[in-house]
Amino acid sequence: MAREDEQSTTSHHDAVVPRRRRILGAVGSVVIAVALLVGILPTLADFSQVRSAIGDLTFGEVGVLFALAGWNLLTYQFVTMAALPGLSLGRAFMVGQISTAVSNTVPAGSAVGVGVTYAMFSSYGYSAAQIGLAAALSGIWNLFMKLGLPIAALAIVAVRGEAHPALLSTAMIGVGVLLAAVAGLVVFARSEALAHRLGTWLGSAATRLARLVKRGPFDDWPERFVAFRRRAEQLLRSRWHWLTATSLVSHLSLYLLLLVSLRLLGVPAAEVTAPEALAAFALVRLVTALPITPGGIGVVELGLSAALVLAGGTEALVVAAVLVYRTLTYALQIPIGLGCWIVWRARSTADPTGG
Repeated sequence: MAREDEQSTTSHHDAVVPRRRRILGAVGSVVIAVALLVGILPTLADFSQVRSAIGDLTFGEVGVLFALAGWNLLTYQFVTMAALPGLSLGRAFMVGQISTAVSNTVPAGSAVGVGVTYAMFSSYGYSAAQIGLAAALSGIWNLFMKLGLPIAALAIVAVRGEAHPALLSTAMIGVGVLLAAVAGLVVFARSEALAHRLGTWLGSAATRLARLVKRGPFDDWPERFVAFRRRAEQLLRSRWHWLTATSLVSHLSLYLLLLVSLRLLGVPAAEVTAPEALAAFALVRLVTALPITPGGIGVVELGLSAALVLAGGTEALVVAAVLVYRTLTYALQIPIGLGCWIVWRARSTADPTGG
């Protein structure tokens, strides 16, 4: 009886500790976001001038910004459609907006967003294997873009003589890292033996870790990795170019919205050139690959503002442009995602097949 009580106490402790860590992590991310937005960002510029600059936008300029924001929202879905053959734009938009809204509002929201994505695609009839493959490939291509854009931007800035020549050397090193990553993916896609070894190693590591919480084993991982490699090879043979094109369009559309925001808010090319804006955009995108705060809130605003001010932009105008840009790419997606969720729930209730 005493042993059972001891095991019960241990299990309860094992469950409580992760929960506490999640709570502390959530609180910590919110504190960081508030500190960056409220404590540090206002030190960069006079916010009365920031509000004045935003208020000076004409209806035509606001219309241009919203049109670009709408196009930007659509481009997110093109990547998913390229990775998940047969997916319609409407369904891709529904899933993308709901998962993005979750990611933008919930601490560790990216993980929750993955769960939402899986549930929704499952309701549309896609298998776990199809969903997992699409998530993996779109994530890999997104990472390639996040690695590649800083390299391209820094190289352009260095070649144009707008930055220290050492940036060109940094960009060339980055090219090597990116090429190595692409080569690794190609080797994995072509080598069944490598996939089996990788599955064996990861399965063993996961099994050892899972024993701590009385889970596992994961002896079937080698076969799962081999099957995943076969599906990935088949999909990449026919759709790698669509994945590349749509990923590039999505990232460049996001950058274009930032650049237009800068110009309409009064930051001319004489202060911040297009390549300098691209460098700031790309480097901040790379930093936010780490889930420090939900949707990078606080980190993106401060990082972009600081980088663009250092490039020569007027403080108040830069901060105004960044806040407009973030409103259209971050805040706007939350009510849209909520609306999509309401529609999806209503349709799911009326048609359990997900139609």
